[in-house]
Amino acid sequence: MIVDTALWSSLPVPALLLASDDVIVASNPAAESFLNMSSRALTGQRLWEKVMIDAPLEAPFSRARQNHTSLFVNDVDVGSGEGVPMLCNLQFSPLQGADDMMIMMISPREIVGRINQNQSSEKAAKSAIGMAEMLAHEIKNPLAGITGAAQLLSMGLAPEDQEMTDLIVAESRRIVKLLEQVEQFGNLRPPERKPVNIHDVLDRARQSAAVGFGAHMLFVEDYDPSLPQTLADADQLLQVFLNLLKNASEACKDAGTIRLRSFYDASLRVRRSDGTQDRLPLQVEIIDDGPGLPPKIANDIFEPFISGRDNGTGLGLALVSKLIGDAGGWISVDSVPGRTVFRISLPLAPKDITTGDI
Repeated sequence: MIVDTALWSSLPVPALLLASDDVIVASNPAAESFLNMSSRALTGQRLWEKVMIDAPLEAPFSRARQNHTSLFVNDVDVGSGEGVPMLCNLQFSPLQGADDMMIMMISPREIVGRINQNQSSEKAAKSAIGMAEMLAHEIKNPLAGITGAAQLLSMGLAPEDQEMTDLIVAESRRIVKLLEQVEQFGNLRPPERKPVNIHDVLDRARQSAAVGFGAHMLFVEDYDPSLPQTLADADQLLQVFLNLLKNASEACKDAGTIRLRSFYDASLRVRRSDGTQDRLPLQVEIIDDGPGLPPKIANDIFEPFISGRDNGTGLGLALVSKLIGDAGGWISVDSVPGRTVFRISLPLAPKDITTGDI
């Protein structure tokens, strides 16, 4: 066997060894137990036919294989097609010393009340969001008073003594900005989805970035001009693109290139928990040549309060994930030093909806 037999059998997480044609060549005992299938039933079969994954991963996985990089996917339903799938994190990594061989590791996540998710977990989420929104609102009021008082005090101080009041004002404003981001999670208003030209929204985001936080970056457009419209909330989609462009610009501190790419991929589908499939053929990629995501946060990059920067709030990508999910889309990331790709997959606007302006 290519990998050490004792080590392979001792892995505590389900793992599969994949050949260059995505055929399963080995499975460890944890994988057999998780999928409820024997090694004989798995070996020689294509991964995508035996393992049901609630995400369109074949294309990203193919790119990771070609580039000899790892691919991380969080919070997707995984199963064998029998029974209730489990929410898992996935990691695909190249096998050292074996050309085109990849290891797939499945990390199931324990979710309390998984069976009653549509009831108890939704109520808990709304309760937590409501509490965060209330606290953010209550904290912002006294902060406004503190900022005003500090500004009044500074008017009677000599310039050399204003350092402390300037610090109070700056830190208060930083906290307010963080609280405003927290409040956005309390916005339970459903998106106002209308036909949207993706390129119009991308151009607005690029122009805003180019004269602001991304002035030091070179923006390259690689659009498919024939791309049809998507069904989305244009304002929320603009916020998504701005957040991603801001992250890419801040990752490249001095200078760098951001490539905006759009294309059509008819094969991309997402399988929902109720068994239905949604087509997400409209693809947008935001690619930067920065240092890449820190490995220690790669698995949790879309979780709240996870940030790779010392002064980051960790809310930007969590909000992006929420907005894309609300729009019925899907977002993924593929990152190595020198190349980070955030990919957004969106649905088509139905043909029977009248075209509207953004």
